[in-house]
Amino acid sequence: MVLPDHRRQSHLEQLVQHLGLSLSPQIHPIQWSLLDLALIHPTASATQNYEQLEFVGDAVVRLATADFLRRTYPEARVGELAALRSVLVSDRTLAQIAEVYSLDRYLIKSNSASHDPTGITTRLADALEAVMAALYLSSQDLSLVHPWLDGHLLPLAEAIRTDPARQNYKAALQEWSQATHKLRPHYQVTETNPTHDALERFTAEVWIQDQCLGRGTGRSIKAAQQAAAQEAFFIVNPPSPP
Repeated sequence: MVLPDHRRQSHLEQLVQHLGLSLSPQIHPIQWSLLDLALIHPTASATQNYEQLEFVGDAVVRLATADFLRRTYPEARVGELAALRSVLVSDRTLAQIAEVYSLDRYLIKSNSASHDPTGITTRLADALEAVMAALYLSSQDLSLVHPWLDGHLLPLAEAIRTDPARQNYKAALQEWSQATHKLRPHYQVTETNPTHDALERFTAEVWIQDQCLGRGTGRSIKAAQQAAAQEAFFIVNPPSPP
């Protein structure tokens, strides 16, 4: 793999220092060619871009987050950890972290992508996952990820734990269902109140193995499904007693 040129290398080193990592190869042996590739958007190159690293990074961020949650909340139930992780690894959260490091400045992309505000959240999240993959593959462990990622995860996780409504119960329920039954939950949605400003316009039921485990209502289909998933989630993962 071709190493980045001097100017690009300087930019990558700025990013690494911004992450709080050392430039010393004895301390943090970073593969610069991988980090360079992690910051090339598909619109800039159809063949040399971050897509494969982003694929690896999706698993890296889930592993790093799971390890962080296990260490931080050793008494928490697996169901609660799954609900927390589903929010922490979402595109919105990852994009927020990427913005802290001005990741978009280091990302090589086409002019059309640069001027597309609708795609920035996905672009930043994908690039951050690719960067995590590059760092993971450089060290073959999470030693280049935890030092800067954990500091972002802690306040986010604490905020979510104090506000359960922010937890993504639909994603958590799906993770539980696939792990337990090898099945995805099935949602049945009906429009019960056609008034557009109705607070309970839609009703959703969530089914797993021919059993209705939850029912919820909401102004949107997504909100109704989330309410149904929350009810089902607490049935299969009852909250721990205070």
